[in-house]
Amino acid sequence: MAEIETALAQVAAEMAEARDRGSVATYIPQLGKVDPQRFGIAVAMNDGRVFAEGDADEPFSIQSVSKVFTLTLALGKIGDSLWQRVGREPSGNPFNSIVQLEHEHGIPRNPFVNAGAIVVTDVLLAGHQPREAIGEILRFVQFLCDDDSVYIDRSVAASEQATGFRNYALANYMRSFGNLTHAPEMALGVYFHHCAFAMTCRQLALAGRYLANGGRHSGTGHTVISTERARRINALMLTCGHYDGSGEFAFRVGIPGKSGVGGGILAVVPGVASIAVWSPGLNANGNSKLGSLALERLAKVMNWSVFAP
Repeated sequence: MAEIETALAQVAAEMAEARDRGSVATYIPQLGKVDPQRFGIAVAMNDGRVFAEGDADEPFSIQSVSKVFTLTLALGKIGDSLWQRVGREPSGNPFNSIVQLEHEHGIPRNPFVNAGAIVVTDVLLAGHQPREAIGEILRFVQFLCDDDSVYIDRSVAASEQATGFRNYALANYMRSFGNLTHAPEMALGVYFHHCAFAMTCRQLALAGRYLANGGRHSGTGHTVISTERARRINALMLTCGHYDGSGEFAFRVGIPGKSGVGGGILAVVPGVASIAVWSPGLNANGNSKLGSLALERLAKVMNWSVFAP
């Protein structure tokens, strides 16, 4: 049995025994219905092998993990001019903070906080109707994982639209500073739908391979983004991917990762593999409690760290 198979089996067994599994996100009603006992993990190696344990083939709402893919598309569309509208620094505040946005005159701290991702979505809307922009993002993710069965969970999208008052406030605030070029309702409609993508751990791990493989699609060999841009996205994932818990994640796990309040995390071991883990219960910072722990255990056993000698 390969070392990674043994390690994954051990991690999954340990997570199955965990009593404190965190709390599911109830502020989005549909997410509050998910069984907190679920746990899945998948590893897509750069050499094409995929290993999985637990509920790795159960679709879940990827939520903010989708921001990695929209950022990739936006950089492909307008390049580094994106950084005139969005910063690149860790926030140190909750993902939906309005206070920080006010202090910084409508420029979000980074593309992974909600405000930053809404600006990124606004970029992708240029020249498109919302339905077309949503379709473009969905097709890109399906291409990355080579699987057309990735879909939008319409009930989750509707749930977010009905309760996303803080996001409406963020969008309107940025609009007042001129940092949103479309009507807030249009940008948010696209934003809520790409956050409502439903994927399995296996699909998500496969979708993230280009970030572990120097910007190349491991399945086809085609270049998705430049090697330099892949490195920079990975750097942002490491420093900003877990909101005000990003420093703790970097300290404990040591690899780039992007979390979502659906309980998913996409993590990248540059040059080696991409990993997707899902456990719906969240910690105090809104990141998957067992997902973070599982990645910490796996990284330690496999000696996977961007800080390793």
